[in-house]
Amino acid sequence: MSWIDQAVKNNTGSVVPDQEDDIFSEQREQWVNHYKNRIINEADLETITTLPPDERKQTIERLVNQMIDEERVIIPRDDTEAIINHIINESVGYGPLEALLKEEDITEIMVNGPREIYIERGGRLEKSLVQFKNQQHIRHIIDRIIAPLGRRIDESSPMVDARLIDGSRVNAVIPPVSLDGPKISIRKFNKTPFSLHDLLTFGTFSGQISEFLQAIVKAKCNVLVSGGTGSGKTTLLNVLSSSIPAGERVVTIEDMAELRFNYDNLVRLEARPPNMEGTGEITIRHLVKNALRMRPDRVIVGEVRGTEALDMLQAMNTGHEGSLTTVHANTPKDALKRLEAMIVMSGLSLTSDVISGYFVGALDLIIQTERLTDGKRRIVSIAEISENDGKVEINEIYKFVRQGVDQHGMVKGYFTATGYVPKVLERIKAFGVQVSDNLFERR
Repeated sequence: MSWIDQAVKNNTGSVVPDQEDDIFSEQREQWVNHYKNRIINEADLETITTLPPDERKQTIERLVNQMIDEERVIIPRDDTEAIINHIINESVGYGPLEALLKEEDITEIMVNGPREIYIERGGRLEKSLVQFKNQQHIRHIIDRIIAPLGRRIDESSPMVDARLIDGSRVNAVIPPVSLDGPKISIRKFNKTPFSLHDLLTFGTFSGQISEFLQAIVKAKCNVLVSGGTGSGKTTLLNVLSSSIPAGERVVTIEDMAELRFNYDNLVRLEARPPNMEGTGEITIRHLVKNALRMRPDRVIVGEVRGTEALDMLQAMNTGHEGSLTTVHANTPKDALKRLEAMIVMSGLSLTSDVISGYFVGALDLIIQTERLTDGKRRIVSIAEISENDGKVEINEIYKFVRQGVDQHGMVKGYFTATGYVPKVLERIKAFGVQVSDNLFERR
């Protein structure tokens, strides 16, 4: 008979935990399993899971306290609170991940194994002390994440993308794709979206660049944000969107909804993967085509990855000025090459000259973002797209000049204009946007 059964049987209400931490942890875990099983067997768990977080916690707390009273067992207050929190996390939450999800300064959570959980904090990776019990425990949490979304993950479909209630983006893979057991990657987002002032404070760009960014959005320039994974593309896109003047109709299109900005006339569209029968998929390309029938003033695509690139460029080139999108690329030149490859994938027999014409007619500017070696995100280049003798030219307007690394590993450098005065300045003035006379002077 275990000590928990003995305590309940004796009805003495007195349980004195051993001073050894490992034994104490084992005792607490037994209490957790005992009351969790009682709740599963005796309470309406389906109803509990649909309650708001505060009510859910209160309900489970009330049930556990009632069960403790029934069994006439006294448990220290700290242990009772820990038991309740653990039951909530394991029964209707995300287990060991709950504590990490609540830490606002954590931006990424990466589960490589039961005892290999890494987090990104301040742009740098570190190993977390949080652990899972085993591989099955990780798989259980994956199922808990995707179950409410109607998704599935099994050997026939071993990869899944999902989104948590707070908007965090989740990717999970299991064997046979993942050779060493199930893996989870979570991209977290701030409850309060970053503002232009926030990024300026973080050193993402300079005051000179900040003024230019606001001007090009107000002047309805078409902008492509380019950068690698985790370089801050979506954050920057969200900040740029917040500068859109009132009175316009904006349609956002995303593979997984991440953009969050306050706007009155806003329509948010999200792609849908195939269902369990392999049907019902709605792609970004479908949504772009549909968005053009919704009378948008601007179309914002979270990221172009495939054949929708052609539809997006056509939208930008046919009256939907001021549209914004992102692409994975390491330089502005690479960004255009990737777009060209995506257009070729559409199956249309288009020559390079025709595709180049799309670029010049649709895109005004490319903003290049990068996550530097110190973990900081920076705008490293802003360039204008133009045409010269039938060829596409990329003219840099601003750049980040690196000067080295200090003793703490922080990248040293400064932002400066290149001295090139872009053609979009005429457009900015035509829209009545006031800018500084020295906006393009080198500093």
